[in-house]
Amino acid sequence: MSRFDRYLLSQLLSLFGFFALVLVAVYWVNRAVGLFDQLIGDGQSALVFLEFSILTLPNAIRLVLPIAAFASAVYVINRLMQESELVVMQATGFSAFRLARPVLYFGLAVWGMQMMLTNVLVPASQRILSERSAEISQNVTARFLTAGQFMHPSQGITLYIREISPTGELLDLFLADERSESERAVHTARKAFLVRGELAPKLVMVDGATQRLARKDGRMAVTRFSDFTLDLAGLISVAGAGRVAMNALPTRVLLDASPEAAAATGASVAQMQEEAHSRLAGPLLSVAAPLLGFAALMLGSFSRFGLWRQMAVAVGLLIAVQLVWTWGGSRALEQEGAWPAVYLGPVAGILVSGVLLWWAQRPRRRRVFA
Repeated sequence: MSRFDRYLLSQLLSLFGFFALVLVAVYWVNRAVGLFDQLIGDGQSALVFLEFSILTLPNAIRLVLPIAAFASAVYVINRLMQESELVVMQATGFSAFRLARPVLYFGLAVWGMQMMLTNVLVPASQRILSERSAEISQNVTARFLTAGQFMHPSQGITLYIREISPTGELLDLFLADERSESERAVHTARKAFLVRGELAPKLVMVDGATQRLARKDGRMAVTRFSDFTLDLAGLISVAGAGRVAMNALPTRVLLDASPEAAAATGASVAQMQEEAHSRLAGPLLSVAAPLLGFAALMLGSFSRFGLWRQMAVAVGLLIAVQLVWTWGGSRALEQEGAWPAVYLGPVAGILVSGVLLWWAQRPRRRRVFA
């Protein structure tokens, strides 16, 4: 690597770190506000909020890397053009393709980071996040159990607990179930415990009674018990219970798209293929984005006021590439085997960059962008 390549690459990496830090902070703060309202409102501690916030960081970093790479390339090239450094290098005989070499190195470095994030860190963090979310969703005490208040965890359910002991015992419990059209059930117990079930927690009541009132004839049946277990699956909705999040599966499992994986996630083969190939094609945007920014700015010439028109062209091209990327993902979701459409956006961005670099080398370019 020549001295010029090292110099330009160091400039790109330093600005890339700055832009990535700013964009990740903005995205993370917006995400953290929603997490704070959800978790703290459900009675979770600040440590749980911090844990969930950290687990969302890999995905946030993955999303902003291409944008940070594009912004750093545009900023650095615009500054070097204003300071005539690139003009001097062009005067020494460096072609546009030769000047793009450190930008390509930079894009490949960001591509390696995003490949690690997309295929290793993000699935691992999403897997842990799904497990912790399932644990919290089954933690009924944290969700809606409050001593000394009448609570309505779902339609037709009324719950009252006189006291919750430090060990988790529910003392003097009252539970009324009016969901059935044929009868009304009331459960009372001196104390109760919550135990984990497969789909939802189970309520173990000790030393109590169950009263069932038939709505049709008004007859009441009373059953006393020393212990009784009530499944809360019908009382509490646990979203996604028993399902594995597709973004938590390894890439190789999604590429296989086996019937077992489809049954575990509830996703179709097309959805799994789109997710897997998006993880492979997405990092290529980190190569296409800085190359697009560099190639578009190379169409301009020296100006004390900056290359604003070329910057606008670069932003427009990046938006177009993103639209093609989105269309490709939608196309892959519609039909099984259409996953090559996912690669259209990144490949189109790289090809357009090559065309722009070829055009920038033509002597008449200065007449077009004067």
